[in-house]
Amino acid sequence: MRSPSSPLDLTRAARIVVDDFQAAPCAVVAAAWRIGDEFVHGLGAYGSLSNEENAPLATAETPFDLASVTKPITSLTLARLARRGVVFRDEPIARVLPALSKTDSARVTLDLLAAHRAGLEAHGGLYTPLVHGADSIDLDEALLQAANMRHSPCPDELPATGFVPVYSDLGYLLLGAALAARTQLALDELMAQEVVRPLGLQLGSARQLRERDPSFDDRVAPTEIVPFRGGLVRGAVHDENAWAYARDGAAGHAGFFGTAADVARLGVAILDALANRRADWLTSNDLEPLVRVRAGGSLRAGFDGRSGDAPSSGSRLGPRTFGHLGFTGTSLWIDPDTEFV
Repeated sequence: MRSPSSPLDLTRAARIVVDDFQAAPCAVVAAAWRIGDEFVHGLGAYGSLSNEENAPLATAETPFDLASVTKPITSLTLARLARRGVVFRDEPIARVLPALSKTDSARVTLDLLAAHRAGLEAHGGLYTPLVHGADSIDLDEALLQAANMRHSPCPDELPATGFVPVYSDLGYLLLGAALAARTQLALDELMAQEVVRPLGLQLGSARQLRERDPSFDDRVAPTEIVPFRGGLVRGAVHDENAWAYARDGAAGHAGFFGTAADVARLGVAILDALANRRADWLTSNDLEPLVRVRAGGSLRAGFDGRSGDAPSSGSRLGPRTFGHLGFTGTSLWIDPDTEFV
């Protein structure tokens, strides 16, 4: 057995992603496994940042658009604020955002938003005015639209466990807006305050990473070619609603960037908190609403669980594994039984 201090070379794993599965022109793979009192960390990078000739090679320091892997960070921010009584998981969204008091979602709670059980549709084209040439969207109107994009009507009595679970970017957009409004902080700064800085991570929004390193735009992996955004999207969040709503900041559902190694370190911190080794940050009780299994499906509250015969977390992780996927090809999976990230 390797000693806990020996690094693991995961280049072969990254090569399999690129050469065997042809999932992307490059991949960076990070992992951590607790052995004894320490975590063994591994890291590997392979491929080029794009299919263009002479494109830069991916490295361990390449930042990626984390896409929906932003959602766990939003939920962890909610857990930190709830721990201090700044917000309450059972308070309705309209109490935090009074402008939504006449919408169909006014009485939906923050917890149901986090758990994808708020009765909201999965997506909605809040960014559409930009496709037609507008320079910006009306942010207040965007929140009103999101709150009214429901797949289920709101009855007089909300179901105790919420509505049928539907994975919803709109719910997390509203949740992020609520947390920012309650604290009077930009959401990316709030997430940095509650998650990034306490854990010593370098995750952040595009503007935060650009402020730390002016070479960010040259190092970050591109995502897609979008004509109405001027072509290649690089150094800006891929998700159109997040880009329309927050530009180089963060929305609740997308907007954070980071390296694979920092995402793995986030997973390690979550494992430590579940084992009450990071009580200064969060405890197992604080995390319980985020990771517990909920009725009706695999979605939890900031994370997803294993589902189906071929779960995206693979065949070898345990039944209590939880994590999240991102549309840009990112993922985070945590097995609490083997303490593996």
